Amino acid sequence: MKYILVTGGVISGIGKGIIASSIGTILKSCGLRVTAIKIDPYINIDAGTFSPYEHGEVFVLNDGGEVDLDLGNYERFLDINLYKDNNITTGKIYQHVINKERHGDYLGKTVQVVPHITDAVQEWVMNQAKVPVDDDKKEPQICVIELGGTIGDIEGMPFVEAFRQFQFKAKRENFCNIHVSLVPQPNATGEQKTKPTQNSVRALRGLGLSPDLIVCRSAKPIEMAVKEKISMFCHVEPEQVIFIHDVSSTYRVPILLEEQGIIKYFKQRLNLPIDDQPSDLLMKWKKMACRYERLLKVCSIALVGKYTKLSDCYASVFKALEHSALAINYKLDLMYIDSTELERSTEAENSVKYHQAWHKLCKADGILVPGGFGIRGTEGKLQAISWARTKKKPFLGVCLGMQLAVVEFARNCLNWGDANSTEFDPDTKNPVVIDMPEHNPGDMGGTMRLGKRRTVFKTENSVLRKLYGDEMFVEERHRHRYEVNPELTHCFEEKGLKFVGHDTEGNRMEIIELENHPYFVGVQFHPEFSSRPMKPSPPYLGLLLAATGTLNAYLQRGCKLSP
Repeated sequence: MKYILVTGGVISGIGKGIIASSIGTILKSCGLRVTAIKIDPYINIDAGTFSPYEHGEVFVLNDGGEVDLDLGNYERFLDINLYKDNNITTGKIYQHVINKERHGDYLGKTVQVVPHITDAVQEWVMNQAKVPVDDDKKEPQICVIELGGTIGDIEGMPFVEAFRQFQFKAKRENFCNIHVSLVPQPNATGEQKTKPTQNSVRALRGLGLSPDLIVCRSAKPIEMAVKEKISMFCHVEPEQVIFIHDVSSTYRVPILLEEQGIIKYFKQRLNLPIDDQPSDLLMKWKKMACRYERLLKVCSIALVGKYTKLSDCYASVFKALEHSALAINYKLDLMYIDSTELERSTEAENSVKYHQAWHKLCKADGILVPGGFGIRGTEGKLQAISWARTKKKPFLGVCLGMQLAVVEFARNCLNWGDANSTEFDPDTKNPVVIDMPEHNPGDMGGTMRLGKRRTVFKTENSVLRKLYGDEMFVEERHRHRYEVNPELTHCFEEKGLKFVGHDTEGNRMEIIELENHPYFVGVQFHPEFSSRPMKPSPPYLGLLLAATGTLNAYLQRGCKLSP
């Protein structure tokens, strides 16, 4: 097993996740089996209870793990399926060690950060690195490990110490450290500054890790003189300094790395049994990146949500839309609309914001209402759904978006004025969305319906079934506490809102479709989590096809994309 540790310096959010994913993609393109581990030094057990404004979206895995969004990048880039143990947190490690101490496994010893916490980290990494993540179920050959945060952070120290020890346990030919740093360019001088990188590498060395590659992030391409200066002051060869400037799409990053000789370096440094040239997989990435940059036709989608101030809050949704747009040769114009700005209360407080939000919504080719929690912004989402239904605008509701589509239909088509979800109004006379039997209101963490579940189509006359390739069932990932009330579904079906998919027992409503509408679809699951660059998610693809007016032609071709 070969281990590649990716650390970061100067600032967090520098792009370690994309670089780690890109390195994995390059090695996979050389015919190697690659897995990935993300280490988050926070004390939370998992990401499940975070606000999206803390660390971006909560990504959900097949096994129900609620994890950091970087695991979504790994899955999309490498086309693998990871597990919750591929996300290590300080909370998980300490819980594991404390449980062993309570069990008496340390035989009366004093339990300390070194060696007990650091040993636990190393054991976890070595065990998880062996778990198959590809469809062929073979053991991986390379494990890419991303250490979250920044070198020097107090909470990351035990992990840095663990890997200082681990480099000797694994042996030099099996362990490689890549340090990602920032090269800022102040506007005052326009000069690219290397001092932050020098200080960051010095701090890393002081903790016992020497970088084998220094990946320098910058806004613009870095000059050769800067490369030579970093090489000289950071004690590495010039070819060990890699530059990644801001690019038009993340698809370009693996290509930039490959162009700077990273395959040849890994082959020598880790003694890998590979050719110097990548296979067809990286050629596909090159074609995809070139195609992305040449797109001319534009499709605009309005994303109506409550966490719109930070794009990472809807990272997987954005990627799923981008994959679908690319598949049909359209450039995506994603307009984020804060749902509270569509509400009447905003018109009274700030009429400019209100009218700007509605202007965006009205000019969009399609409307998407993603998942979320809490009552804030729900009335605005209901307004957007009503607009999409009455004006025959293509619409996709995901999780809460589907539930609110049911609420909107109940209020405006069934004339149930107070119809609501018990999440927002526990005393409503028409509870069209109710909490699930397994929901435990006491604990918040891990109490939802999570992970991959089967959805069975109950009719052949379904747009989504055709988009999924006319399968009898699909398996998608869930993350929700509430669901449509099964006792009231017949009332909706009589008026044209069809529940075309349900769970294996037939009790949970999973997919809705509205009759006599170009595309009005709601799904209880989160299809964005399983979207891949070369395999777009069918519900999102359907939205893009309907928004561009090509859905019927696509269905008539037997769900084949035009060349």
